[in-house]
Amino acid sequence: MTTNQNRTEYLVEASALSKRYDKKSGNALNHLTLNIPRGRIIGLLGPNGSGKTTFIKLMNGLLTPTSGSVLIGGCTPGIQTKKMISYLPERTYLQSGLKVSEMVDFFGDFYDDFSREKAEHMLADLGINPAAKLKTLSKGTREKVQLILVMSRNADLYILDEPIAGVDPAARDYILKTIISNYNENATILLSTHLISDIENLLDDVIFIKNGQLILQSSVEEIREKHQKSLDAYFREVFAC
Repeated sequence: MTTNQNRTEYLVEASALSKRYDKKSGNALNHLTLNIPRGRIIGLLGPNGSGKTTFIKLMNGLLTPTSGSVLIGGCTPGIQTKKMISYLPERTYLQSGLKVSEMVDFFGDFYDDFSREKAEHMLADLGINPAAKLKTLSKGTREKVQLILVMSRNADLYILDEPIAGVDPAARDYILKTIISNYNENATILLSTHLISDIENLLDDVIFIKNGQLILQSSVEEIREKHQKSLDAYFREVFAC
């Protein structure tokens, strides 16, 4: 059983976590057991179909486990954990008929930890007009708006699913700087992406998942020292990309 001491030490605790969508398919997650500490920037990495998105949805309470458990700050995913997690899904969920400023208002009303000042500052930095309707913006700009809203919260855990996949290379540096400069030191960022070479200098740790199972959990520094390779090169070796 998880102790109270461990619950303060670890932000996320997954124990024998499994998820099966139907009887015909195998497990999307298969007895996944891992602990995620506070105050780290962590890459959640693996090939397509490895179980990353399933794990993310389980942490956010969007799915329920078939067996095993996952705890966020010692709590089962639910109303309480939604106050702890700021989640950026791979696909935008913003209402296209609203103005950017109206989405800022919505987040400000819905989340007590939302900083309107921080959101407005980032919108100005990226030259995004708050009066613009979302449907008039490019796909990349809509994704920037969503990232700004997510990172303007003072959350315990930021879960970012492919945050730079849909944006132009020129904006990636700013977005990555936005990610690392807009969370408190006791929070953790869990970042899932295929663009490993773009983010590896940001990461403290990595989690490798394949076929719903944990392959590796390590610091990036340890990988570089032990294998004398970049994270991107080691990932390609492990998964034979």
